[in-house]
Amino acid sequence: MNAPQPSARAGGVVATLAFAGITAAIMQTLVTPLIAELPRILHTSRSNSAWVITVTLLVAAVWVPVSGRLGDLVGKRRMLLVCAVPLVCGSVVCALASSVVPMIVGRGLQGVGMGMVPLGIALLRDVVPPEKLSSSIALVSASMGIGGGLGLPIAAAVAQYTDWRMLFWGSAVLALVVAALVWFLVPDVPATAKGQRFDVPGAIGLGAGLVCLLLAVSKGADWGWGSATTLGLFAAALALLLVWGVWELRTREPLVDLRTTARPRVLLTNIASVFVGFGMYASMLILPQLLQFPEATGYGLGQSMLAAGLWMAPGGIMMMIVSPFGGKLTDARGPKFTLVCGVLVIAAGYGLSLSLMGSAWGLMLVGMVTSGGVGLAYGAMPALIMSSVPLSETAAANGFNALMRSLGTSIGAAVIGVVLSQMTNTMGGHGFTSEEGFRTGLLIGCGVALVAALIAAVIPAARRDPADKGAAERTDTAEQILTEA
Repeated sequence: MNAPQPSARAGGVVATLAFAGITAAIMQTLVTPLIAELPRILHTSRSNSAWVITVTLLVAAVWVPVSGRLGDLVGKRRMLLVCAVPLVCGSVVCALASSVVPMIVGRGLQGVGMGMVPLGIALLRDVVPPEKLSSSIALVSASMGIGGGLGLPIAAAVAQYTDWRMLFWGSAVLALVVAALVWFLVPDVPATAKGQRFDVPGAIGLGAGLVCLLLAVSKGADWGWGSATTLGLFAAALALLLVWGVWELRTREPLVDLRTTARPRVLLTNIASVFVGFGMYASMLILPQLLQFPEATGYGLGQSMLAAGLWMAPGGIMMMIVSPFGGKLTDARGPKFTLVCGVLVIAAGYGLSLSLMGSAWGLMLVGMVTSGGVGLAYGAMPALIMSSVPLSETAAANGFNALMRSLGTSIGAAVIGVVLSQMTNTMGGHGFTSEEGFRTGLLIGCGVALVAALIAAVIPAARRDPADKGAAERTDTAEQILTEA
């Protein structure tokens, strides 16, 4: 049998990595239909059951930059397979769980799967020909949003019509399929930083700082923003991350090269990523609630969880459609232009929502517009990062950028959550977020997207790094690897 052509082989690699990203994202929304039922299912309190969601966020935040650096050191394909193992094991543990502790353990293992996306994006730079790189990056990067948009209605349908454990058995099967596809279709590319040492103190310091920060952000509303626990965690996070930064600057082979991260092009892209993550999550938090609130409120649409998920699903489809266009736009005008366009589209979606929030069709259109903007922005940010860092730091830099996006979604969840919980009306003895509260949240989302556009607009032009290889050399390497595979 003849060896596959590079173009055909590259198509299989891109499809595999996009599917891996979608699967990882589905793990995030998997338990959303079960939130109200978790205390009963797990025989625990509501506060304890909230850790089923929080632990996945914490583990993902710690693991994503670590897996990125390990990908540079030992090989990205190998680390993709490593990420798939806890994804399968975690799904099985959750499927068998009957109490809160094993469920939390399983959900933490599932959080490891989030490292697949930055690893996959970095791998594209090694194996995809330059003429297809931008569109491939856009698709794989947007897979997180695609998986989130499509995962919610699928999870809601499974939870409504079958036993809840089928959600996790299904996720275990998906993870096994991902592992098989990576094993058979993804070539084994030599590690770009082979021979360097892994920065264990840096990984521990970053992990401890992030856990303190994200715990304070995600649980501050429950514990009280002025409580000793919340303020103590913020103070600990600040101290730990400052010490970590000093260590990273002094060690010879850091987990994250802060000197590279401090370059204006990389720094501003990462800052913009925080605001883009915030802007994306604000709509994901507000639109489903508007769809599901009782019609008696005067502004809720009275949809079931399944119906609300179906109304939101076109947003994920739109992201899938827009991603290849975003890649072509990047090739024609550059990733900075694509990022600015993306965040302006997100802002336009929020602007539309203020006049269309009275109907399910209107909210579906809003979701499609904002998701289209996210698809453009999410594809442009990794392209900006990879055009600014050496080849040996590709995975680590993408992992750090993914962390910035996750930090933005966490901050967005906290801020919007406070707004929605404080601006309420009482009806039938129950408190509901007021219409003004939802409008305020949407205005905040619009404002954050405009801030992201301003930051993106001042990102400087790329300058080729002498430590990186030339485009022609990477093209030859990619074709050789793909042909031999």
